[in-house]
Amino acid sequence: MKTIIKNKFFSILILVICLSTSCKKDFLNVTPRDRFQDEKVWQDSVLAEKFVSDIYNAFETSNSGFTEQMQASATDEAIWNHSDAFRLLNMGTITGATLGWDGTSRWWERMYVYIRFSNIAIERLSDASKNGISNQYSKDKLLAQAYFIRAYCYHQLLRYYGGVPIITSSYDYSEDPSIYEIKRNSYEECVNLIVKDCDEASRLLGRKKLDKGRVTALAILALKSRMLLYAASDLHDNAKLTAKVTDLSDLKDKLPLLCYMSGSQQERYKLAQAAAKAVLDAGTGYKLNLSAPVSAAEGRANYKSIAMGGGSKAPGIDAAAATDLLFARYYIIESSSSQGLHNGPNGYRNWGGNQPIGWLVDDYEMADGSKFSWNNPPQKSAPYKNRDPRFYASILYDGADWKPRDKSGYGFDPANQIQTGSYDLIIDGKLTKVSGLDTKQSSIEPHNGTWTGYYIQKFIDPDPDIVDAQGRQFVPWPYFRYTEAVFNYIEACIELGETGPAKDWLNKIRFRAGMPAITATDQNTLREIYRHERRIEMAYEQQRFFDARRWLIAAETLGRKVTIIQVNGTFKPGKSLSGTYRYDETIYDYTYTPQEFNTREDRAWKNQLYFLPLSRDEIRKNPLLVQNPGYIE
Repeated sequence: MKTIIKNKFFSILILVICLSTSCKKDFLNVTPRDRFQDEKVWQDSVLAEKFVSDIYNAFETSNSGFTEQMQASATDEAIWNHSDAFRLLNMGTITGATLGWDGTSRWWERMYVYIRFSNIAIERLSDASKNGISNQYSKDKLLAQAYFIRAYCYHQLLRYYGGVPIITSSYDYSEDPSIYEIKRNSYEECVNLIVKDCDEASRLLGRKKLDKGRVTALAILALKSRMLLYAASDLHDNAKLTAKVTDLSDLKDKLPLLCYMSGSQQERYKLAQAAAKAVLDAGTGYKLNLSAPVSAAEGRANYKSIAMGGGSKAPGIDAAAATDLLFARYYIIESSSSQGLHNGPNGYRNWGGNQPIGWLVDDYEMADGSKFSWNNPPQKSAPYKNRDPRFYASILYDGADWKPRDKSGYGFDPANQIQTGSYDLIIDGKLTKVSGLDTKQSSIEPHNGTWTGYYIQKFIDPDPDIVDAQGRQFVPWPYFRYTEAVFNYIEACIELGETGPAKDWLNKIRFRAGMPAITATDQNTLREIYRHERRIEMAYEQQRFFDARRWLIAAETLGRKVTIIQVNGTFKPGKSLSGTYRYDETIYDYTYTPQEFNTREDRAWKNQLYFLPLSRDEIRKNPLLVQNPGYIE
């Protein structure tokens, strides 16, 4: 029988396992009509394009996008509501045998599957004897995509595990397992490969335009920018890493896998700065040309519009904000996102999966740029007033206005407000304490209620016609956006002592959000302001997991105990309400009590968590693999 590839789903997984064999029976040589011979794929530009298109599944399977278990719940952004998926990781007990967090055990395998597919495409398209595509323009476009996807897969592996085996050619099947045994390359070698692949992808793509959802010239530059910034960070500097992490006995011998062993960190920051500047020069972003803050209402709308990425028809959402997206995953009817269903309030028949924790909510500044504090009596009495406009576009809190509720037997709320507290109410003539519709004591799916007192709003479409419980929204997932490149440039500038341009760019981001300018020029002060600003602006975008690690601040941030809020509404003297509860400050006195919450996870940081462990199964398959420090082989 001949080597074949399925056509119906064009599953390139078939390519991994298909073998060219021969059969004596003629009837076995009949080629099925829904499959293609391997060699024919590379003789036909349409089939070759389909093959490359399928490699984009690497982005779907790399734990990026609107997965039900968001990476945010492995950080100080959120806590997972349901299973114990994150418990092992967040409590510091993850091992190579017990990886926890659904998906971690498969990242290594998944990325190498798509690295192999990329290698196949690069080999076939680069060798004229292996393909019949005469149009060099078309061939270069396909090659550029293959190089970009391979670089992305390696960057994913590198930022989770450190140095990994570099494989740049496809393997044929062999019964000799030793050909699959290969050592991990150094961190520096992996960075060099990713940068080289990005440069080659840029050269091949040039000014060519691809369909929406495919790689762009800016996306390639953005990947290079991210990788070089990570490479320059403290986590990957020998001196900084060993000074911070002193309790792992096997760290010293494994340092080449994790960081640079020579060279200057400042020189690496210069490379990161240049790569980020290349993105800034080639693009424009969204409303980053302001010289003063917009109003709070406009700042909120700007931020929510960016989060929607042109995928919402809600009033007040600016589709032009999609210009901030450099590379994203887009949705169609058949694959619409379920972000609202996964994370929306249970009182709307949603699942409340990844719930914001108090540390993040508390980090949103006041509207005047000062820090919020529970020790400030006026702020404690009204914690959700006069905050950073991005807060109101990111978090659903008690009393927040939201969509109309489903009234078909699931409760009634004519005010359309979030209810995460407990409140006085007159029922049958008696004073009664009732629980909000969006709590664990709700009459509506209480098992999906919030532990923390908050829900994510950021990526949920505010369109009142979108019923989140039906899972239909078309908001794109941002793999790379222009603002990230701006942050990369700011960080490199700060570390190089160039505080002037760093401050200017920080203010551009803040002005767009309706926040006042910062005036600090001291390097250390500006570094802390920058890290805060990046935390707030990029919340829930899979940045915090890596930022806290590469800055070597995980013990002080990711290792903190979860904090929540308890809200209580009591009648003001002489006031009462009967029938249906609504948030009303003329009727109620509200108290807000922050608490530590260890019921779900008693979080703790251990330094081996700066890198995830390699799966024990992978080490058994490839005995040359070395486990990361702090974990048992």
